[in-house]
Amino acid sequence: MSSYTKPAPNFDLSSPSPAYTLASGDKMPIMAYGTFRSNPGEVGPAVIEALKAGYRHLDLAHVYGNEEEIGKALKQAFDEGIVTREELFITGKLWNSDHDVDIVPQAAAHSLNNLQLDYFDLYLIHFPVCWKHTGLATPGWGASELGDTPLIDTWRAMEDLVEKGVCKNIGVSNYPMMVMHDLVTQAKIQPVCNQIEVHAYYQRESLVNYCLSRNICVTAHTPLGGGVLNSETWDTPIPLKDPIILEIAKKHGKSPAQVLLRSLLQRGIVILPKSVKPHRMAENKDILDFSLTETEMKKIATLDKYVSYKTNPNPLSSFMGGPDNFSCLGTDIFD
Repeated sequence: MSSYTKPAPNFDLSSPSPAYTLASGDKMPIMAYGTFRSNPGEVGPAVIEALKAGYRHLDLAHVYGNEEEIGKALKQAFDEGIVTREELFITGKLWNSDHDVDIVPQAAAHSLNNLQLDYFDLYLIHFPVCWKHTGLATPGWGASELGDTPLIDTWRAMEDLVEKGVCKNIGVSNYPMMVMHDLVTQAKIQPVCNQIEVHAYYQRESLVNYCLSRNICVTAHTPLGGGVLNSETWDTPIPLKDPIILEIAKKHGKSPAQVLLRSLLQRGIVILPKSVKPHRMAENKDILDFSLTETEMKKIATLDKYVSYKTNPNPLSSFMGGPDNFSCLGTDIFD
């Protein structure tokens, strides 16, 4: 097998609090707490529990519909002295229907107001697609129409947010490699992060190694392959039940989830697990006291199916019922 570029991880797993050093010099904790698929009335208490469990990196998004509840939880945490704002690294995301140049700063301000915050540590373009604006309080989903703002124009507006101090860092999410490279060649302020679907069944080595070679942090938003919920919803196979993962987990006295999360960290990838259960939150963080051998990592590498399980809400079905719906399932922007 020929050699290829495989950058070393940009963080020290032997540190008690490992952090990825972003291109800006800011430190991003390598284990984040995710807030996707959190029901109303559930996400606020879950954020408090996550902070108590030691999470200092929170991953949020306007389209999740829970910013206001999270904002109340953050205020409670600050008021009760659980954590200070300066101790947190908070990521937000710009939704597809807010890409217009004049809307970008309004969307960021709207989210920050919901969260009762003054700035984002990181602000991401959620998907590489522009939809027609549907209102700040009503992020588009359903009968979605393609907009006409080029991605690079949206990025320029994101760069303005950095210059104005609204965001300390900017990046992207769900960007495939050639769209990522196109941005890198044009950006005045380089993206510091690409948050993507990546797990044992979809390892995306080319995209991951490309990003790391440019000191662009890769964050896995579905590090467990979507978990049991995906298996039940779409009848897709999940790494949590894979015999090789189960074998390695048994050897180390760890759970399958812990093995999957640790394998991503050893590839240099920041992880974003999500659970509303305190014991799962603690378990997902308890992965610094063991390491996988080179042989075990190679075994996990053989599991790659090179298939997206669309575990993030691919906006495929959102086009249905609209003029830009181009298949019986919707429009797949990654075709």
